[in-house]
Amino acid sequence: MLFGRNKKNPIKIADKGVVEWKYTTCGYCSTGCSIEVGLDKAGEAVASRGVGGADVNRGKLCLKGIFEHELFRSAGRGKTPLMRDRYFDDFKEASWDTALDKVAAEISSIQQQHGPDAFAIVSTGQIMTEEFYTLGKLARGVIGTNNYDGNTTLCMASAVSGYKRSFGSDGPPGCYDDFEHTECLLAIGSNLPEQHPVIYWRLKQALEKRRFPVIVIDPRVTMFAQMADMHLPITPGTDVVLLNALAHVILDEGLEDRAYIEAHTDGAQEFAALVAEYDPLTASRICGIDEDTIRNVARIYAKSGSAMTIWTMGINQSTHGSDGVVGINNLNLITGNIGKPGGTSLSITGQCNAMGTREWSSCSGLPGYRLLEKQQDRKDIADFWGIDEEFFPKKRGLFQTDIFPAIETGQIKGLWLIATNPMTSMPNTARIRKTLEKLDFLVVQDAYADVETNEYSHVYLPAAIWAEKEGCFTNTERRVNLISNVVKPYENSKADLWIFNQLAKRFEQGRKIRFPESASAVFDELRHLSKGRMLDYSGMSHQKIKAQRGIQWPCSEADETGTARLYTDGKFQHENAKARLIALPFVDNNERPDEDYPFWLNTGRVVEHFHTRTRTGKLGNLNKFSPTPYMEMNPDAARELGIHHGGYARLTSRRGDAVVMVQLTHRVAPNSVFIPFHFHECVNRISLGLLDPHSRQPAFKQAAVKIEAAASQAVAAKNNATSRTY
Repeated sequence: MLFGRNKKNPIKIADKGVVEWKYTTCGYCSTGCSIEVGLDKAGEAVASRGVGGADVNRGKLCLKGIFEHELFRSAGRGKTPLMRDRYFDDFKEASWDTALDKVAAEISSIQQQHGPDAFAIVSTGQIMTEEFYTLGKLARGVIGTNNYDGNTTLCMASAVSGYKRSFGSDGPPGCYDDFEHTECLLAIGSNLPEQHPVIYWRLKQALEKRRFPVIVIDPRVTMFAQMADMHLPITPGTDVVLLNALAHVILDEGLEDRAYIEAHTDGAQEFAALVAEYDPLTASRICGIDEDTIRNVARIYAKSGSAMTIWTMGINQSTHGSDGVVGINNLNLITGNIGKPGGTSLSITGQCNAMGTREWSSCSGLPGYRLLEKQQDRKDIADFWGIDEEFFPKKRGLFQTDIFPAIETGQIKGLWLIATNPMTSMPNTARIRKTLEKLDFLVVQDAYADVETNEYSHVYLPAAIWAEKEGCFTNTERRVNLISNVVKPYENSKADLWIFNQLAKRFEQGRKIRFPESASAVFDELRHLSKGRMLDYSGMSHQKIKAQRGIQWPCSEADETGTARLYTDGKFQHENAKARLIALPFVDNNERPDEDYPFWLNTGRVVEHFHTRTRTGKLGNLNKFSPTPYMEMNPDAARELGIHHGGYARLTSRRGDAVVMVQLTHRVAPNSVFIPFHFHECVNRISLGLLDPHSRQPAFKQAAVKIEAAASQAVAAKNNATSRTY
């Protein structure tokens, strides 16, 4: 008899006592999953579940979404405004009126003494679109500083820059449905299973219906690389070389879509001349991919009836991030894979509403993809807001990554941080710490009072999180979805929209401009300002968005369901309506391993955590799976250094050092290591942070380090050398 043969232990879902489910949208990554939060009799959030009728996730949630309801009462939440005269003094509680009066007075004082741009604002990718628009109105139309940017510079700036250079505008042209139609998927610097699990599930669904080649380009053997048909372990920082070589083969063998190139692109001749220099043999010696593989991948991609390319931070966070995006766009353009089902160049966005800030926050320009450099754009917004167009600058100011050096040199005296924490997200932590100490005034607006940057603030404003308020997010595929107000804001925290509106009233110019109090009223302004533009919202409303579980822009007044793809007519946003093929010479300015620092350092995400763990690090069911910094290291390299699995090692770069636990694995090459970036106490102490010249995005992905066994481990290594196994 086989014991237990007929016995099963079915999974039982505990009864949480839910009496009401409220609709919202997940507030973590850019996938944009529709979610319902369950409330018990006391009105407390006790459960989360996916929405089956939503096209994005079709009832699925990843680990983070499943436990998202726990955020409302997570540790470290801010309860009331706090104030102090000097950053090293003790905080004292204050009323909202007192705190906001102080903020307005300090901004005015700094600008009167040092000029309008001496006060800077850095926002986020995680508040509502209506809040982004209102903040932009406050920053551009009232406060008047030109040094205003978002922390999406750290993750999506290269994608934005690359789209603008190639197509004339930001805006991902494809959608998740393209997985259902593509005949070839090329993924570069993207680890979907851990970064965007639900998008990966959409891909797996498509593959179950029909097979098509999946090709992953990544220095590390990621989970995505393990399931792929082909894995190309590229030398870090050489994506442009490989992309040029793929284009070389396609043009050399006549595999391009010549009719599409001639009808819809400019620059083909210059582009062809440049890629002619990147033959597969020459390229292989730089990027580490053999010439036969380069030719094979190019042929597979070009001969497919439709082919799509996706990427994430592996491309963006590089000294060549913008060029990498342009190189991807070049590949899609020469094969005619833009604007058709299964053929797209799709950036997989990072934060839940990074698209919303790109569209409406006015960080890089003015609302609705308008440019400060265009006189008509300045006039349109000035007229709508009721201010003089001369109040606007005629070009954008400093990026976030340039704002902090400007603080060092004394150009910027005051800073307002909104749901971003540069002490954990900016490279070279020691430098950022000294920079923040130089500020005359720092205000931190965040849901969590224990964020590291708050150690240096003079005023802390406690903000509501996610579904404690109402508004919209825009996801990776341009789908606008609704966040409903599930519970009241925690303690005395307030919605960001309320904070922006109240602060605006404290400036003379702010009292002249209309600041709607409700998110739906703000959305009406977005609808008006977007009408007839590429990102048309005019056919949407909060009610319509909720009913359809999200709507993709453009959606005009005559359109009921929105638009899945951009550029389907082959018309782009440059003045001549053509896309640009751009020649990309490779400039090798990476920090490379050498005798002193012989290892590549690579960073990335794990599925349990989101960014710097401000939220996920406080949720037990997420943190217990990945509670401490660790480093993946090749066993052969570790053996030579006397480092063993589960022990500790010290990493040192030219900028600092860190100690981490070691996990031995063949997923990384002998000359490389990998550390999840969520643990700021190690990664950002040693990362390079050299900036891309176009996007000003830091190179988090490539740096050179040396590694040694931690001191206490070195003794153990000596005593146990003969018995150690790997």
